[in-house]
Amino acid sequence: MTLDVTADQRLFQQTAREFLAETVPVATVRALGEAETGFDRDWWRSATELGWTAMLVAEEYGGGSISGRPLTELTSVASELGRACAPGPFVTTNAVLAGLASAGHGFGDTIAGVAAGDQVIAWAVYEPGRGMEVMYAAGADSGARVTATPEGDGYRVNGIKDRVESGDQADFFLVTAHGPDGPVQLLVPADAPGVTVTPTWTLDLVRRTARIDFDGVVVPDTAATHTGPAATAAIRAQLHTAAVLTAAETVGATEVALESTLGWLNDRFTFGRPLASYQALKHRMADNKTWLEACRATATAAAAACDDDSATADEAVSVAKSYVGAKAPVIGQDCVQLHGGIGVTWEHDLHLYLRRIGLGRALYGTPEEHRRRITDLLVAAA
Repeated sequence: MTLDVTADQRLFQQTAREFLAETVPVATVRALGEAETGFDRDWWRSATELGWTAMLVAEEYGGGSISGRPLTELTSVASELGRACAPGPFVTTNAVLAGLASAGHGFGDTIAGVAAGDQVIAWAVYEPGRGMEVMYAAGADSGARVTATPEGDGYRVNGIKDRVESGDQADFFLVTAHGPDGPVQLLVPADAPGVTVTPTWTLDLVRRTARIDFDGVVVPDTAATHTGPAATAAIRAQLHTAAVLTAAETVGATEVALESTLGWLNDRFTFGRPLASYQALKHRMADNKTWLEACRATATAAAAACDDDSATADEAVSVAKSYVGAKAPVIGQDCVQLHGGIGVTWEHDLHLYLRRIGLGRALYGTPEEHRRRITDLLVAAA
């Protein structure tokens, strides 16, 4: 599959790379790993000024795509974020915006605030001990155990969400819950009475998550962004966005790990020869490069399918997330082995990329979950 890249798209990606190199070099990423929060809000506002949150937003709210292929454009930024092991709520913010895009004019100010970086809204979809079930809500079965019970002119929300990206720094949560007519999505303020936020550890140094407890949280009916079939469609769009961007970010991190390994093999000598001159190692690097390009191709194809609103978008997204999630850790681990002992030291940067790869494998559907999804889609189409 070949996609023409315009000069504007190249500039968009290059600008992201330069911004990240200047503002969050590896030393800064390491320092943020020791900080109380995983990213700086002022830094995030500066990032949004580059258009990182504008692609899925209508022009009337300050957004707009460069080429009319918003998700494809966002994957180029996601790849650069992976290459830099950068912080920030890029994935969860764009996933939320993908849902709010169909929520109507009542949420215009919210969309504009999120796109400008003035507010952070985290997608609260995962639940303890559960995987993608909530993300494929349909009909009366929302898949969610968090409940939104009608009360007066609003809802009472009860339950627990976990693995909420950037949940410790969120101003609002977009909560996927079970309502009276099936799935419902609600905007819940992080400081609402009954909301308890508990930061949780992740493998990545700067990509933080949180557990969110909702204990009788009351919100007005205007907090509902989607209900019923509209919620099902919004959740699907959000999952597509999050899964594709996570896959693209994982590709970027894997690419840097492989580049670092190639440099090491050329620089490290043994028996008077560079390691890169040994045929067995050449073959391993060739295999890794082939797998990396296949990962990139599946992520690119998934983004294109979503931009085209293709009938095969569900399948393309799951193919990308399952393939990248399976192959990227294999490539990353081989990079560690090819580095030798230095590859497992804290001082070497390789583990930073391996951490990003590992988290990318787990979030928004593991390879196993997406393979099951592909099977379900194929059976349904038979």
